[in-house]
Amino acid sequence: MTVELRHLRCFLAIAEEANITRAAARLHVGQPALSRTLRQLEEHLGVRLVDRSTHHLHLTEAGHAFRTRAITAVAAVDDALDPTRVGTWPLRLGHAWAALGDHTTALLRRWRETHPDTPLELLRISEPTAGLARGRTDAALVRGPARGPHALLLNEPRLAAVPTGSDLAGRAELALADLTDRVIILSPPTGTTTVALWPAAIRPSATAVVDNTDDWLAAIASGRGVGVTTAGTAGIHAYPGVTYVPLTDAPPVPVHLVWTDPPRHPAIPALLALAREVVAG
Repeated sequence: MTVELRHLRCFLAIAEEANITRAAARLHVGQPALSRTLRQLEEHLGVRLVDRSTHHLHLTEAGHAFRTRAITAVAAVDDALDPTRVGTWPLRLGHAWAALGDHTTALLRRWRETHPDTPLELLRISEPTAGLARGRTDAALVRGPARGPHALLLNEPRLAAVPTGSDLAGRAELALADLTDRVIILSPPTGTTTVALWPAAIRPSATAVVDNTDDWLAAIASGRGVGVTTAGTAGIHAYPGVTYVPLTDAPPVPVHLVWTDPPRHPAIPALLALAREVVAG
């Protein structure tokens, strides 16, 4: 049997929906046809990709590994057939927030100077992998732990983000204990801060959750609470009503460049080299 692109799309829909019925509806095919397509793919690969033995559908270990390859393959075909990208091959660099901080402008300008035939598209996507896991980007700037091929670019110091004009805003530096009795604004989808950052004895009891960086900044500016972020945020997200103050006793946050295996774009090594050069300079 010859595996076709539809086999990969069917598998990815099942993986994302975690349900055969919903995946079939999404693809506008019958449930028996979708199950048959998945079975054909598994038979071709000689492994089971999906565990359907319980009430809940789960990917097997082989399924998780194959999912990354399938995403890369489908994204490559979609890119090749995208009429808006004929004649050029942009390198899509994702980030969830803050990009490369103060180094962002230098990276974009120097890339344009040194690689004029390969546009570098900076895409803000509020996902943990900044679009990499879904094939929307070729590489991503990720703060915190990184999975898959990656390289450490720098470690960013943490800052407190507090309402301008508050008693905390006038301080030269702050410690985690100074924030304990405040409402901590958290952004779980992509943020690097949780209450576990504080030692148990001084852990804040009041938190508020927002969906993205813009809402996080607005909540702090309005006086609803305070936040903890990295120097990258201060470098790229100046915001009226928010003051950033150095936080002395919180560990720094690593910033990684992450890509897929195999890489989706041949210019990723050049991007890594230039990012390292810009950060070092």
